[in-house]
Amino acid sequence: MAETMNIVEEIRNRVILGEYNVKNVHTSDYPGNYPGYEDTWDMQKFQKNFRIDVVHLDESTMEFDMVGIDAAIANAFRRILLAEVPTMAIEKVFIYNNTSIVQDEVLAHRLGLVPIKADPRLFEYRSAGEESAEEEGSEIDTIQLQLKIKCSRNPRATKDSADPRELYLNHMVYSRDIKWVPIGNQADVFADSVIAPVHDDILIAQLRPGQELDVIMHCVKGIGQDHAKFSPVATASYRLLPDITLLEPVEGERAERLKRCFSRGVIDIQDVDGKKVAKVVDSRLDTCSREFLRHDDLKNAVKLARFRDHFIFTVESTGILPPDVLVTEAIKVLMVKCQRFLSELDSTDLE
Repeated sequence: MAETMNIVEEIRNRVILGEYNVKNVHTSDYPGNYPGYEDTWDMQKFQKNFRIDVVHLDESTMEFDMVGIDAAIANAFRRILLAEVPTMAIEKVFIYNNTSIVQDEVLAHRLGLVPIKADPRLFEYRSAGEESAEEEGSEIDTIQLQLKIKCSRNPRATKDSADPRELYLNHMVYSRDIKWVPIGNQADVFADSVIAPVHDDILIAQLRPGQELDVIMHCVKGIGQDHAKFSPVATASYRLLPDITLLEPVEGERAERLKRCFSRGVIDIQDVDGKKVAKVVDSRLDTCSREFLRHDDLKNAVKLARFRDHFIFTVESTGILPPDVLVTEAIKVLMVKCQRFLSELDSTDLE
């Protein structure tokens, strides 16, 4: 009976990575599926089991564990981070002069993909009915940027020089050349935070003497669902926490080979009574490559699985907002979507 219960627990809580297949991939802990288990959803039980542990946080990346949640909710959270957290990005490009070899439409596309350091929470969405004229747009929904640069010969360059960096002035157009032009009272509102591209070394175009760019850009608020340029993250992904179990002692040369089959830091070699014995040190570092399955004398000594409800999230911001702020905003979006769904259910019941 105990063995049967252990098998059921494994099916409920682990995804098993075999040699030729992956087992237990579907959620099966729904009410009535397993005799003796009460799987009816309960708020108190959820609050007790659910937790978020921040593992790493810096200005651009964040790694955290989300434990006690179903894969559907975790994936919804990931998709919200990618496509539904708003940012500010260049939407309209007014080209007054472009004598470079870069076509107008290519230049506009390159400019649109430059991430702009501006807090979208301080702006409103642009009204869908507004015209695209340059004069339109106000301080509450538009950021105006300007790129005006002209290439010329360097009068101080040596005669024998062949280096463009010495021969020409302003021949490389970078994102640092994009300047913010405040609209209305924006200069006062954003006095403490200058609006500019996140990175100042993004190459936009190359010029030669006589060529110039004169461009006005309008940034608006949008979401990645409309265009990838509005996505606030370079990547947002998750993986399940690995669970590695040694089914038998692995010693000597086998232990050394087993260590090499896993990512660095997963398996360590310990000295036990003068013998080299393999031991699992940190399963979290493993990428689940299943390399040990190539060795006939190791494939039956290791059991590789993943915890079904333990998600390791990695969020890498584009720099527009810090990653912890992005996670907070994604949670708010998810809450709004849930509230909207509940409201729809209530209205259906009334009908």
